[in-house]
Amino acid sequence: MQRDFLLPGGFGDIQGGHLQEVQASILPTRKLLQLFRQTGLAVFHTREGHKPDLSDCPSSKLARQAGSPNCVQHTKVIGDDGAMGRLLVRGEYGHDIINELQPLPNEVVIDKPGKGAFWNTALMSRLKARAITHLIICGVTTECCFATTIREANDRGFECCGITEATAGYNADFKFPTLDMISWSQGLFGFVAKLQPLIDALSPYSAFDDPTESTTPPQTPPSFDGNLGISALQVAYRAGLSPLTMLHSLFNRIEQYKQVDPSIWIYLEDTNVVTERAKAIVIKWPELTGRPPLFGVPFSVKDSIDISGKPTTTACPPLTHVPSVSAPAFDILLKQGAIFIGKTNLDQLATGLTGCRSPYGTPRSVFNQEYISGGSSSGNCVSVGAGLVSFSLATDTAGSGRVPSGFNGVVGYKPTRGLVSTSGITPACLSLDCIAFITKSVQDARTVWDTCVGYDENDRYAKVSTPIQRHINSIGHKVAQFKFGIPPAEVLSICAPVYKKKFHEAIEKLQAIGGHLMPIDWSPFEKAGKLLYEGTFVSERLASLPDDWFDRNKDHLHPVIRKIFERVIARQSTAVQAYRDLQAKALFTRQAEKVFAYDAAGVDVLVVPTAPTHWTVEQVLADPISTNSILGEFTHFGNVLDLCAVTVPAGTYDISELDPKSKSLGILPFSVTFLGGSQMDAEVLEVARRFHGVV
Repeated sequence: MQRDFLLPGGFGDIQGGHLQEVQASILPTRKLLQLFRQTGLAVFHTREGHKPDLSDCPSSKLARQAGSPNCVQHTKVIGDDGAMGRLLVRGEYGHDIINELQPLPNEVVIDKPGKGAFWNTALMSRLKARAITHLIICGVTTECCFATTIREANDRGFECCGITEATAGYNADFKFPTLDMISWSQGLFGFVAKLQPLIDALSPYSAFDDPTESTTPPQTPPSFDGNLGISALQVAYRAGLSPLTMLHSLFNRIEQYKQVDPSIWIYLEDTNVVTERAKAIVIKWPELTGRPPLFGVPFSVKDSIDISGKPTTTACPPLTHVPSVSAPAFDILLKQGAIFIGKTNLDQLATGLTGCRSPYGTPRSVFNQEYISGGSSSGNCVSVGAGLVSFSLATDTAGSGRVPSGFNGVVGYKPTRGLVSTSGITPACLSLDCIAFITKSVQDARTVWDTCVGYDENDRYAKVSTPIQRHINSIGHKVAQFKFGIPPAEVLSICAPVYKKKFHEAIEKLQAIGGHLMPIDWSPFEKAGKLLYEGTFVSERLASLPDDWFDRNKDHLHPVIRKIFERVIARQSTAVQAYRDLQAKALFTRQAEKVFAYDAAGVDVLVVPTAPTHWTVEQVLADPISTNSILGEFTHFGNVLDLCAVTVPAGTYDISELDPKSKSLGILPFSVTFLGGSQMDAEVLEVARRFHGVV
């Protein structure tokens, strides 16, 4: 619903369109938009237009209409000057959406170069990221963008319904034949409905005021119930909770937990600074609804991720630096309203899976202080598991975001490498590093990922191309069905007995919610996992450091880190060996792709125990290297094979089941990890969400 198509002097007007026809759809569209805002449903706006240099505009589209023998009303084409700026060019006044329908901060705007909204855009990915399967479509013009988008959506598996009053075209004679073609033959492309029945159906679910229409008098703000889940905070803020009230409770909680575990934080933001941040976002977004998705959400950051003006230590004092620019992922979170709380502890140089390799202390599992937190994103996962923040920005190279999530009963999501920028992160293994999100639920992980995903031209490993998108199942029995694979029995034998028991219980739950267990070839995962540390790839941990850095600083390193690096140097790996490993990586990646193939034999997800067991801190300190190695059995291959992964809590067990001789009382968490092929993130997250819902 752009000015160029609806207002005098715009592209549509110049083309000879009857503006009164399309303008008649504005009020019904506004009513529909208000309805979606009041019910909290997702809203996506689309704008047709091109880059200022027109490099994305096909010659046929650029010249056809003006060059037509029957064209007598105009000679202007896309890019020419019009009354509202250059016609159909992004950034011009005419390209934007009309004032009556302007997007709110929590609504998505898709800029499209074509008539359909899916061609050469991120719309499919953004819809799948939110697990959306059904679309209500409106807008102009009926015969062009509206109809094309519905047909494109239908091809991709979406169930679509167009609203009659909320669409129109320049020629009234075209509207109803177009709508008839869409719904012909029991909904060949979709369905068509009147607006009022939809209003009647959704009105009972209307819980929020539209901030552009609200006249509701102020209500008494609610008290904070302590729930830091992103979805719960969004509901509380819409009901009038102040972020300042939440922070007052949070500051007390953080101080109290320092008595339990003083090793979580390397840096805590001053409470006055945090409070001022909360006041600033309330001033910026005063309305209770329509705020950005992370409004008032507190989060922590791993101290290997840059924040402008604050030291980045990577738990390694000799490597400490003060950056002048923040990591892009951090900046995005702030722009979406999130509140930074502090930087968390980690295994030194992000090297380790135990959480026991930091000069700033050893964080412990939130379930039992005798047991490890896992690493290297130890402080991240403890800060979420202890309820000190809503989510945490972490990293994952060999399992650093997954293993500690499993040991603290939280969700750890590692997107496909290159979907979220890794600029501003101290490298562990630069070609394998990726951002990880630590949250309390899979839905919260979705929300943070959907906010942060985007191409960064400064990230050398950013994903440029989009794979062939897999269709979605919106209706019928296939909606609940999925295929999954697991490691063979001999591989699972490494697991502690209680871990094998809990994993079998998880398999039963997966089957109960529609999962079909399929045989798979495990060999590429096993070989890729060994390649990471038994091959030359481990040398990359030194490649990002100056040539003489280790010799100059080895006496300042954690003893275990020093020992690991000395072993790497002693190998004297050659270029020939490195190339052989790169070739092997490519082969194993291709073989893994077959496991996730888009056909009857491929699986949707691979399901593994996150770790084979859960060590005590004492056990790790007694044998720091081999205990660490065992923990990576089901994580090391993830980034080598360019997979996405999400770790999900899968129940608890009594400590005596893990160690009958233990004098410690209580329970420990068990978790499973769902892995999928490159850029299958949305599919993997949806299966994980369903599983988490029945645990």
